[in-house]
Amino acid sequence: MSATVPVDTRLDVPALLADGTHLIGGQWVAAVEGEQIDVINPANQDVLLRVPRGKRRDVDAAVTAAAAAFPAWRDSSPTLRANLLYRWAELCAEHEKEVDLLERMEVGHPHWGPSVIPGRLKYFAALADKITGDTLPTATPRVFGMTVREPFGVCGIIIPWNVPGPTMITDVAPALAAGNTIVVKPAEDAPLTCLFLAKLALEAGIPGGVVNIVTGLGTEAGAALPLHPLVRRMSFTGSPETGTKVMEACAQNRIPLHLELGGKSPQLVLRDANFAKAIPAIVGSITRNTGQICAAGSRLVVDKSVQRDLVSAIAEAFKKVRVGPWYEDVEMGPLISEKQEHRVLRYLKLGREEGAELVVGGNKLSGEKFDRGFYVEPTIFDQVKPDMRIAQDEIFGPVLSVLTFEDEAEGLEIANGTRYGLVASVWTNDISSAVRLARLIQAGTVSINSAGTAGVIGAPFGGYKDSGFGRATGADSILEYTQIKTIVINAE
Repeated sequence: MSATVPVDTRLDVPALLADGTHLIGGQWVAAVEGEQIDVINPANQDVLLRVPRGKRRDVDAAVTAAAAAFPAWRDSSPTLRANLLYRWAELCAEHEKEVDLLERMEVGHPHWGPSVIPGRLKYFAALADKITGDTLPTATPRVFGMTVREPFGVCGIIIPWNVPGPTMITDVAPALAAGNTIVVKPAEDAPLTCLFLAKLALEAGIPGGVVNIVTGLGTEAGAALPLHPLVRRMSFTGSPETGTKVMEACAQNRIPLHLELGGKSPQLVLRDANFAKAIPAIVGSITRNTGQICAAGSRLVVDKSVQRDLVSAIAEAFKKVRVGPWYEDVEMGPLISEKQEHRVLRYLKLGREEGAELVVGGNKLSGEKFDRGFYVEPTIFDQVKPDMRIAQDEIFGPVLSVLTFEDEAEGLEIANGTRYGLVASVWTNDISSAVRLARLIQAGTVSINSAGTAGVIGAPFGGYKDSGFGRATGADSILEYTQIKTIVINAE
């Protein structure tokens, strides 16, 4: 690691995690076939650690361990499960710096402030003893009917690389609170935060086998997980294409599935919008995590009468975005990998070829600080047509496409004019337009004069259309980790 890295941002990764091991049945073990994968720092391509290249037999071992641990975990008191989740949250808070630095180093994003992980664990811990059923009306007083909610058993969870820590906890916390055991397959690009969180779960006293982590490639370990006959529920976050394959695998064993498949989110700006409020949010929405967020506001859909002024102001803000490695005071880091960098650069080339007007950015960053990492400039394309690839495809990079409309109806049509429907923002001071558009936009979350759900606790998160189905983060998501049983008692 470079000697220029400040002391307070150094992290001895091998001291946190044993090289070449993942967690199965409470034990840190190597892959059955002994192969490993290098996990690199995208800011400089240094190898942070090696992790097992798990395959079908590793997945089988993890699922078998989870199945063995399930009866005792299911039958434990919900209060006990809640207390263990609270203890896990406390350890995550105590080790917040390590969790933060580990994710920043393997993903490449800068510091974002206090971690959401402890609070999310506590939120679902508080729900563990509040999963209730109903009593049912009966035709005679000598018959009693009721429902109970029971866990599924072993749940498989496939995690993306862009925000691995919070994404893992978003699924794992409600699954465990409801009494399930889990096998997590993190992305091969960024598995370290997930492994460290699992280590803290063991330290918190969560029994071995309840939480299992199998590292490996998506085409090997990831593909094997939903096909295992002991897996009773799946959750996947990633691309629609891979999500379709996971869904097909789940269909073979007829198990339920939660899919979160990304977006091409519109930021709909009406002529009366408050620019001073909108511009920082619009810029942050597409540059945060270098645009590698499913909810990134990648389409600026703006009233033509204010388009020139707004684009000019956003372009100036883009030029001021500080870009650099995890240890600097920056607003944007590198892309996750060379593969992702090539993908984004292809779209930058495609945008030019399609005839969009390049306003700012459009290139790979160069210079001593950037040459070893995967850095691209924050980029704006103006004069984008709705059918252009850069307006339709999820690029997963800091690329903003500007589309204009003449009236509200056309703006709504453009906003809804992709296969995705995850989130949307509407910027207007007209309450009538705000309410109308919030109801008509096809998205799982619509924010008025804001980007996302910041400030709201327990907001359900999920998509419409090709953005997937099911909801996470809200109180109802714990119910998605249960199945309903009807019990009838006949006393006659």
